[in-house]
Amino acid sequence: MPPASQIRETAISNRYPRLHFTRAELRRAIATLDAHATEFRGGVPSGELSLVFLDDLALAQLHADFLADPTTTDVITFEGNSDHGVAGEICVSVDTAKTYAKQNGHEFATELLLYVVHGWLHLAGYDDLQPAKKRIMRRAEARALKILTQNKISPGFALRR
Repeated sequence: MPPASQIRETAISNRYPRLHFTRAELRRAIATLDAHATEFRGGVPSGELSLVFLDDLALAQLHADFLADPTTTDVITFEGNSDHGVAGEICVSVDTAKTYAKQNGHEFATELLLYVVHGWLHLAGYDDLQPAKKRIMRRAEARALKILTQNKISPGFALRR
């Protein structure tokens, strides 16, 4: 892991009242991915990274406003401007993670962490719109999750009633 002076500023906004997690551990996850940037096309550009956790309705509104598609989705990323100290923003749907995890027998916490990783990879230059590129991204996601698991990093994503 890089020295503390090299760890990027990571702003976290939780707009999903029932979602709980350890912010320091989520920041450690990002720092660990950043430390392994050479394994992921150089990683996310320098600058502040913003993570926002939303419900399906809010993410669908962003999808409509910025991508002219009013449907729900799992993750939307917005590239930043490293010249202005902004790496980008990752917006994640907690509802989609919850639904997908339940339908597919996955752990909610792992699914939500996958969405964070997916957004980080988009900002690192990965794309998943074409089948061949999607396969490359899926392999990168698996590598990233393995790195986080090997480093015993888990933000502890959980939903409370």
